[in-house]
Amino acid sequence: MMLRVGVIGTGMIGQDHIRRLTKVLSGVQVTAVTDIDLARAASAAPEGAQVFDTPNALIGSDSVDAVVICSWGPAHEEQLLACIAAGKPVFCEKPLVTSAEAALRVMEAECAFGRRLVQVGFMRRFDADYRRLKAVIDGGTLGLPLMYHSTHRNASVPPGLYTSEMPLNDTLVHDADISRWLLSDEVAGVEVRLPRKSRQGGELRDPHFVLLHMASGALVDVEISVNIAYGYDIRGEVSCETGIAALPNRPATVVTDANGYRQAIPEDWRERFIEAYDQEFREWIVAAVQGTATGPSTWDGYAATLVADAALRAVDSGVFEKITMRDKPALYGLPVSRAA
Repeated sequence: MMLRVGVIGTGMIGQDHIRRLTKVLSGVQVTAVTDIDLARAASAAPEGAQVFDTPNALIGSDSVDAVVICSWGPAHEEQLLACIAAGKPVFCEKPLVTSAEAALRVMEAECAFGRRLVQVGFMRRFDADYRRLKAVIDGGTLGLPLMYHSTHRNASVPPGLYTSEMPLNDTLVHDADISRWLLSDEVAGVEVRLPRKSRQGGELRDPHFVLLHMASGALVDVEISVNIAYGYDIRGEVSCETGIAALPNRPATVVTDANGYRQAIPEDWRERFIEAYDQEFREWIVAAVQGTATGPSTWDGYAATLVADAALRAVDSGVFEKITMRDKPALYGLPVSRAA
């Protein structure tokens, strides 16, 4: 069966997903697009795709079986609720929504529908290196995980478009989600410490040091630097009772010559995670054809939103900020926490 997909939002990530769905993957066809800028939508639309004036018109179209949301975060709630009301599987780029209250409304709608329809775009879960790291942790050969170090460095961010809040409410969600997934645990509270500000970012508050207190007692430290200048550098290392496991640097090729010993650094997120993006959509397509969703859920989007909210509070308070979660609905599986 050919899955007919409508794409909402045709900016950088939307255009990259349209390329992926039309040129890389099979069993899928982009039949509809829309964007707040209709000229941009028309330019991005593959041959034969219809350009809709509004997201709701696209979602309601009989030519669309499933939806990919790549619009800006504040628009996600309305679009997600419309997809659920229409009973259409939806892939939503992060953030799921921009507040815990909005996440709860989406969760309540999905639970009332009675079947998972939403997958959130936390692509790191689909990266082969992260999956191997999780297999080591889950295998138990190193004992219980005690600490996890997560590094998230960007060469630069667009001036004027990236605010001082975004490292915590936009960037941190990836590290929060991958930490929860790798450690099979929930975040119980957050601390944030700010070193002296880098001159690379102008007035932007950068970098950040975030400490996530997991429910099991494990600790996760996250370094976020969004103007590191040299490239897109993503690292992770888990310290367990009898050893450590770490992600390899990407790309893995190391060159040794008269100039020394060196390894290339990806320029941006597209280069580092291109295979993970492809794989997350392969798995989403398989589920969407069956009228459902797998992968990161609305619950995971809710959890990441709580972490971001707590981190923003911690910047202002300077102290540990506790996270209180609602009970996990049965639709999203049993609560998980790595016991001692």
